[in-house]
Amino acid sequence: MVTSLLGFIGNRTQSIANEAKRLGRLTADAFDWSFIAPLTGRGIKWKSVLRHMVIVGFDSIPIICFICVLVGAIIAMQSAYQLKHFGAVRYIPPLVGVGMTRELGPLIAAIIMAGRSGSAFTAEIGTMVVSEEVDALKTMVLEPVKFLVVPKFIAMMVMQPCLTMIADLVGMFGGFLVAITSLEMAPNLYLAYTIDYLVIKDIITGLVKSVAFGTIIALVGCHYGFAASGGAEGVGKATTRAVVTSIFLVIVADCVFTALFYFAF
Repeated sequence: MVTSLLGFIGNRTQSIANEAKRLGRLTADAFDWSFIAPLTGRGIKWKSVLRHMVIVGFDSIPIICFICVLVGAIIAMQSAYQLKHFGAVRYIPPLVGVGMTRELGPLIAAIIMAGRSGSAFTAEIGTMVVSEEVDALKTMVLEPVKFLVVPKFIAMMVMQPCLTMIADLVGMFGGFLVAITSLEMAPNLYLAYTIDYLVIKDIITGLVKSVAFGTIIALVGCHYGFAASGGAEGVGKATTRAVVTSIFLVIVADCVFTALFYFAF
């Protein structure tokens, strides 16, 4: 039994190490084709980048707005439930503002994008892999990373901070609605409290996180797409693994960045 357990742990460790190695190789290739190759005359397909920016960015705005306005309202209501007992209702606006800009805005936007766009990346590339379209690209001496990964990678890096800012604003608006309706707080007072306590560091912290989150979602989604095998069932399994892994790595990265900004700045 002990031997079986140790064997299982060893196999899982080796599997994770191999996955990490392949993901690291894809990350290096994506950064090379995105930032180094254009300087050497190997251009980027900007039409494809713009198309993906519309798909992953503009088309995601409604769902992000709907969820974040509810999250902002929930934070305000839960905060009011405790703070009004201490006569500290005025701390609700900064609590909602700082909570959305530093943590919840970037995190919620990233989780939504992992489920929406990251899964789509995996399904698209995985379908091309099992139907041997990726092999056809290699046969025509076309680099799959350049044509399939780079447009998604750049689009996510650009649009994720934009979606995060929208999530922040909409979340604060949700708290604003609760404050002026249920708590009978004056609108100008809510805005004044938010401005007094919200500093530029809070906004920058969230935006830095969002760039990292977008990078993780794009690369993990593409990585599992290339790793897909076994027909439609294999693509489905790869998509599930991509979403779960993306969310896990996003939360780990969020913890790392939060600790970094807390202790270093």
